[in-house]
Amino acid sequence: MIWYGENSSDCPVYDQKGKETGLAKIALMVGSVRSDRQGIKVARWLEQKLKDRNHIVFFIDPVELDFPLLDRMYKEMTDPIPKLKELRTMIKDADGYLPVTPEYNHSTSSALKNTLDICLEEYFFKPSAIVSYSAGGFGGIIAAQQLRIIFAELGAPSISSSFSISRVQDVFDDDGKLLDENYEKRVARFLDEFEWYIEAFKKQREKGTPY
Repeated sequence: MIWYGENSSDCPVYDQKGKETGLAKIALMVGSVRSDRQGIKVARWLEQKLKDRNHIVFFIDPVELDFPLLDRMYKEMTDPIPKLKELRTMIKDADGYLPVTPEYNHSTSSALKNTLDICLEEYFFKPSAIVSYSAGGFGGIIAAQQLRIIFAELGAPSISSSFSISRVQDVFDDDGKLLDENYEKRVARFLDEFEWYIEAFKKQREKGTPY
């Protein structure tokens, strides 16, 4: 499912400091497929934050994709189904990746790993920024560290900051509205850093990549 920034145009957009922003293509990846998942609230909140910055959002939800366990990478498939073609296009076209992961047994979710492993070269030389959450007090930070290793191997290294949400069930209400305003300042700084890396990587890709 692809969602676009609400104010997309050819005109530059500026932040409060006068810095040009916007119009990056960002793949936002939902990590949980549970029926009562809290992560969808986090993902939708972040989606709106990205739209507010005039970015194009590729919203990747394993529930909507509904494809089986990975048998082959995309490049090894002879006749991939349409949903896999769409997923591959979103991963290939994205300028950066924003996974939203729960923490299950000190790691990320199998659903997210299954989604990530469809592709490889499509990720190369583009940054990732990791969001994690948990019902407890540590905000899924161990899952975030696991994802750093995974994205490094995918060729999409993570920015130094990560964004963790502790006791996520208390941070958003049942409709996904943010209840703890302390996260507003944190997410602004986190996305500022992510945008910096997206812009830096994009400029270097324009010059050419090592392979």
